[in-house]
Amino acid sequence: MYGDQGDPATIRKILTELGDTWAVVGLSNNEDRAAYGVARVLKAYGKRVVPVHPKAETVHGEPGYASLAAVPFEVDVVDVFVNSALAGAVADEAVAAGAKAVWFQLGVVDEAAFARTREAGLDMVMDRCPAIEIPAL
Repeated sequence: MYGDQGDPATIRKILTELGDTWAVVGLSNNEDRAAYGVARVLKAYGKRVVPVHPKAETVHGEPGYASLAAVPFEVDVVDVFVNSALAGAVADEAVAAGAKAVWFQLGVVDEAAFARTREAGLDMVMDRCPAIEIPAL
């Protein structure tokens, strides 16, 4: 287990220094899903929230994309709301897309993906929620 998976300094850096464009993978218009509420909180704190979901729906006024690769502009942080079994592939896509950081939501854990992403030079937080962390800053 990596002790720095929720390192406070990394959390602060991702939320305050790395940029305000967040791709939220797994975000749709389903208001019952955690991603919907977390995206609303991020937006309230000034983040641009880009939905990435196979449905490619417009959410919170921002057009969606079917995949990270389909997003036609730079993304600073990739926030991952998918099953842990799928999360590693999303982290790899985030690296390929040139993101600065990857954030695995509460309950999303993939130690190997965490190691690969950090080795690729990205900041990463795992098993944490930005909607909980950002008000604490």
